[in-house]
Amino acid sequence: MQLDHILTHLGEERSRYFNAVSPPIIQSSNFVFDSIQDMRDAITDEINQHVYTRGNNPTTAILRKKLAALEHAEDALVVSSGASAMAAAVLSQVKAGDHIVCVQKPYAWTYKLLTEFLLKFDISFDFVDATEIQQIADALKSNTSVLILESPNSLTFEIQDLAACAKLAKDHNITTVIDNSYATPLYQNPIDYGIDIVIHSGTKYINGHSDVVCGVICSSKVIIENIFKSEFMTLGLNISPSDAFLILRGLRTLPMRMERIVNTTAAVIDYLSDHDGVDRILFPFHDSFPQQTLAKKQMKACGGLFSIMLKTKDKDKIERFVDALDAFLIAVSWGGHESLKMPSLVFHDIPGREDSPIPYNLIRLSIGLESPEFLIANLEKAFKAIS
Repeated sequence: MQLDHILTHLGEERSRYFNAVSPPIIQSSNFVFDSIQDMRDAITDEINQHVYTRGNNPTTAILRKKLAALEHAEDALVVSSGASAMAAAVLSQVKAGDHIVCVQKPYAWTYKLLTEFLLKFDISFDFVDATEIQQIADALKSNTSVLILESPNSLTFEIQDLAACAKLAKDHNITTVIDNSYATPLYQNPIDYGIDIVIHSGTKYINGHSDVVCGVICSSKVIIENIFKSEFMTLGLNISPSDAFLILRGLRTLPMRMERIVNTTAAVIDYLSDHDGVDRILFPFHDSFPQQTLAKKQMKACGGLFSIMLKTKDKDKIERFVDALDAFLIAVSWGGHESLKMPSLVFHDIPGREDSPIPYNLIRLSIGLESPEFLIANLEKAFKAIS
């Protein structure tokens, strides 16, 4: 299915809503029926019918169709956050006494899901260096039910061989779940490699405007329907119709936004690669990245998220550098229209808390829609502030 058709036309039955170009926000919690039989028919197929917005809302239904098509999936659900997307996906595949294998250094709330929440239900876990398929194989147990991947992760960008992971998992009747937020559906489609469930923090590139928090789950119709009937409906993970409308708006410009971000990122990284103040660049397509070949095999492009490690180990200088880098806002998250910075130094020297294992001279940058000249000039100013 053509990308232009998905983003502009798929799911948009304009004749049903006055031939409006944009779909309406159906801001209703409830839907009525003409007869008892009509209601019976609807409640037995609520994933496809409109009964109550906690289940299926017409505005959200359009978004689901587009996201599923973008990820080459049969169906999709849109949920309240990326964290809830991962939680619902994993919960749908485990039972008490099961074991999970997960990549090292996953998203913080995935880590918390495994190390705190699921422990209450006697579900054990192992974190592995998943850059080597043998490390994953060695961690499997007879009760392993889920393999959690994050390729690349969003801080140090390690990659997993998706086809090899999918084959290993299928050979052992294990469900594979991947966080594909970094690459977006434009640049990586894990289902094509045999991965079972693809999740996104739709807050990031998919929405792209830093004004909606949402998550996405893409998979087969069977898996999505099972999640819908259980975790989605029971936990109330739906988003609002107005948020669905905003995400639809964000999808319209996803290819253009990503193209600009990719091009600007390339220019910024070229500048940083030649700067003597930079010790290392962590970016999957960079020549120094140890898994560059695999990255280019699995991804069409990278987004605008990467990390640099400054040469200086002086904490005062690092702080001055970050403060002088004022065109980049200091904040969590990424993938919006604005450029962001997240220094590891934030998570060091906090009274009563253990220091982060990530070196304090690492700074994660997210490139937004500003011009490369504007961002490079600001980086130059920051380097001069510590020279």
